[in-house]
Amino acid sequence: MLKLLISVALATVARCQNQSNPNTFTNPILEAGGADPWVIRHDGWYYLAQSTNDAITLSRSKILTNWNTAESRILFAPPPGFNYSTDIWAPELHSINDAWYIIFTADPRNDSPPPEVEMWCEYNCPAVHHRMYVLEGHGTSPWTTNFTYKSQLDTYDQFAIDGTYFQYKTGLYHIYSCWFRKYDGWPANLCITRLENPWTVASPFSERQIISVPTLPWEKTPYGRASNDRLSSNEAPQQLTNTVTGQEFIVFSAARSDNRNYCLALLELVGTDPMNPADWRKHQYPVFYQNPAEEVYGVGHASFVKSSDGSEDWIVYHGMRDPTNGWSARTIRTQRFTWNEDGTPNFPKPGYGPYPIPSGQ
Repeated sequence: MLKLLISVALATVARCQNQSNPNTFTNPILEAGGADPWVIRHDGWYYLAQSTNDAITLSRSKILTNWNTAESRILFAPPPGFNYSTDIWAPELHSINDAWYIIFTADPRNDSPPPEVEMWCEYNCPAVHHRMYVLEGHGTSPWTTNFTYKSQLDTYDQFAIDGTYFQYKTGLYHIYSCWFRKYDGWPANLCITRLENPWTVASPFSERQIISVPTLPWEKTPYGRASNDRLSSNEAPQQLTNTVTGQEFIVFSAARSDNRNYCLALLELVGTDPMNPADWRKHQYPVFYQNPAEEVYGVGHASFVKSSDGSEDWIVYHGMRDPTNGWSARTIRTQRFTWNEDGTPNFPKPGYGPYPIPSGQ
């Protein structure tokens, strides 16, 4: 406990010192509500979509590296009694075909299925009723757009969380965290389906494909678990495009989000058909993971954005200083990343800084 208090105090001192240096910043960039950050840049503003568990909020800031005093507003607060009224998770804001869409996860009963449902699960499965939903809005700016409920995304009446859009030359796709069967509970895999539009799935269940399964030691909780698949997870997929080479990647989170071993992994589209599992290659080691030397743990659920002048790539993610406090310990951080010679992303070690501010800020 003493070590933790000292480290927090040192971080606070460093943050205060760097307030006098406008050319550097320190992590975290947001202390409160620090989970599943989704950041985009539009017309000179950065926008951060978040969940308060019963509503979706949007914040905006001219700078990427401090959100503690950013403007915020509620975009969507569903009334009680709907299938999407509780446990709203991981909202994402996308611009597709001149409209704004928010894709999010929710359930109808506070993540607590009745015993007559949960008895079918091989393991405990509180998220059995989580599904994917879509909001739609029309306007030049997401800040002034009114969003309305559009539809549930079909996941064949099965568990679905952390869905995202994958935009590719062959069409629009939905990639999300799924189970093999309705009552599995574990493992959590990555599924892909083809979309007719941002709110309508075109693939029948027979064409749903699983493109990643948590089989490697670092994808399991505890690390390397051999006895069963409980807590083994692939989730929070995000599209990342190398705009120079044209290579397409899915960066996803592995292990468990309240655990020190939560990390980022990489799928690379090495073929031309996102619906063909053989056209995806999983890199065999995590690409962004804990840094105990700097007391950084549980790093994951990232999004990616450019610096304000467009010259740099930045990762926005959540992490923990004290992993024993689980989900409540998460805060939001950001760091610059670059690209390797083979076109894959080159992520830094996660840390607190101080770091140079984004170019053009």
